[in-house]
Amino acid sequence: MAIVKMTKVIIASYRDEAGMLLEKLQKEGIIEILNAEQAMVSKEWPELSVEIKRPRDIEDLVGRLSKSIDFLKASTTEKDPTNLFNPRIEIAKSKYTDIVSGKEAMDLLDETEKVSSEIENLHTDYENKQGVYETLHPWRELDTDVEELRNLESATALAGMLPHQHFDEIIERLTELGSALEQVGSTGSMHACVVVCLNDAVSDAQKILRSGDFEAVSFEHFEGTVAGALDDCEEQLARIGVDLGNAKQKAAELATDRLSLQILFDHYSNLLSREQSQATSPATENTVLLEGWVKEHDYAKAEEIVNSLEASSIGKMDIAEDEVVPVEIENNAAIQPFEAVTRLYGMPASFDVDPTVFLAPFFALFFGLCMTDAAYGIIMVAFFAWLARKMKGDKRFVLMMAACSVTTIVAGVLTGGWCGDMIQSFFGEESGINQLRLSLMWFDPLEEPMHFFAISLALGYLQIITGVAIGFFHKFKRKDYTGAIFDHGSWFIWLNSLLIFGLAKAGMVPAVLGKIFIIIAIVPGVAILLFSEREGGWGGRIGMGFYNVFSTVFYVGDVLSYIRLMALGMVTGGFGMAVNEICKSIVASAEGGSAIGSILAYIFAGVVFVGMHLFNIANSALGSFVHSMRLQFVEFFTKFLAGGGKDFEPLRENYTHVSVEE
Repeated sequence: MAIVKMTKVIIASYRDEAGMLLEKLQKEGIIEILNAEQAMVSKEWPELSVEIKRPRDIEDLVGRLSKSIDFLKASTTEKDPTNLFNPRIEIAKSKYTDIVSGKEAMDLLDETEKVSSEIENLHTDYENKQGVYETLHPWRELDTDVEELRNLESATALAGMLPHQHFDEIIERLTELGSALEQVGSTGSMHACVVVCLNDAVSDAQKILRSGDFEAVSFEHFEGTVAGALDDCEEQLARIGVDLGNAKQKAAELATDRLSLQILFDHYSNLLSREQSQATSPATENTVLLEGWVKEHDYAKAEEIVNSLEASSIGKMDIAEDEVVPVEIENNAAIQPFEAVTRLYGMPASFDVDPTVFLAPFFALFFGLCMTDAAYGIIMVAFFAWLARKMKGDKRFVLMMAACSVTTIVAGVLTGGWCGDMIQSFFGEESGINQLRLSLMWFDPLEEPMHFFAISLALGYLQIITGVAIGFFHKFKRKDYTGAIFDHGSWFIWLNSLLIFGLAKAGMVPAVLGKIFIIIAIVPGVAILLFSEREGGWGGRIGMGFYNVFSTVFYVGDVLSYIRLMALGMVTGGFGMAVNEICKSIVASAEGGSAIGSILAYIFAGVVFVGMHLFNIANSALGSFVHSMRLQFVEFFTKFLAGGGKDFEPLRENYTHVSVEE
């Protein structure tokens, strides 16, 4: 239950054997390999060559496969075998090997690209012909062959579209110029017109037309009548449509074998990862040097893999003083689900403590207090248990939510929340089931809100002071005695002394304890004043010390932040009660009416009850998760965690589309 210790390793491998070695290492997924810029060996021996040669052929193939898979996925008429719970298709190892070693999948890729290109070209042709058709359609009534418009001797014909709002004005001005305008057709607010003017008046006519937003149309590439050209367009569009349908049918047939391309994609993606690792590693003429990190307890396995090859060897390296060590965390089965919260925050630094084991009980408890409804918790337990059975792959988040659902049940039982006030509202205050509910209750948050208020503050203070204690013991363990005492130990005594003094003033503990602890508080107070800032001159150090003593009020603010536990818990219960009242009102509205009306009222009330309570579960669970997580990140982690660690990213097999069963 801690941050895993890392070992720095260097592997030397003969070039011809490096590919096989990387394949074995990738299969185990235990070594993070550094590139030449990160590797210390490159800095110590700059004469080592680094021939960064991108495996472009594999990159291009992976790109082609990705594009073809997307194309076939869009073309398929079959149901996608993957879903949210099973994002990858399970296949046997033998099938994977057959696909990768055979040529049928590559033939399928070539055929898919051919059909994809054909469909793309047909779409382009169709759009072009459709554009021509739409351009010509307003001119269908032009009986004159279009080439005759270009062959006038003493006059010039100008064809184009004229907006309706300028039409009458342009006709009048052209008439004054001695030109003629004939409307051939229209589309929307535009008129298709032919303007005929004498050759020496063309310039003036064009100026008039431009003032009316005239859009010229050219029939340069057409012959015969427009109607004939439109008929040709319709025939070509129909033919393209048939060809497009046939191509899409072919694509749908190819899509039935999409799995082959998906297997190839995953295979070559993993190969690409290995090739990139080798290409970016420092090397000599005959040897590749693979520098990287391995978990300390996996070193023996790495050594076994490397030594299984004749021309490869492995050894440990000293970690440089300024070197960034990657971080991985490992916990037992009970704590592991809560790693989801730690990973959302980001990895702790390599010298930090893994916060997962400490946040787990607080997070689960806070979530339950925010929900405070036993019935909701039972529903959530059932849902997440079903989800865990359906899901494949990483189930940590689901298992964490299942654990939080259990604390929701406990909190609901202790506060009497069962779908809000469902039991007392629908079964009555004197019913046996309500008496059982009351016997299990600790307190009612709506009747005793200050009780809930005190619990929230107490839990908040407990978590914050726990964070301070963790920081103290962790630094002490690292032999940072100064930091342990003045950054954490003094604060631990200072805060607890002030708390006891405050409780004594409130009459909650004997007054004599308050007097004792306020005297004790002088020692950590002076320590914070003089030594909480340990750099610079004494003037600056004491100035920062005063500020740090004043920052005690920030701890008060942190504790008050935990009031959100009470607020969210009461909102969840209040919303549930409102839903129950609505349902009761619906039923009451049908009293005294017909039997059918009463039945419909009960049905409608049932639908509202189920729907609104499910909404309350989802909404409250989201709020509970977010706010419980926020308390960990902002109030808890800041008391002992530096953060900013670099994730351990070993070379491993990654499958996007398939899951290979050994």
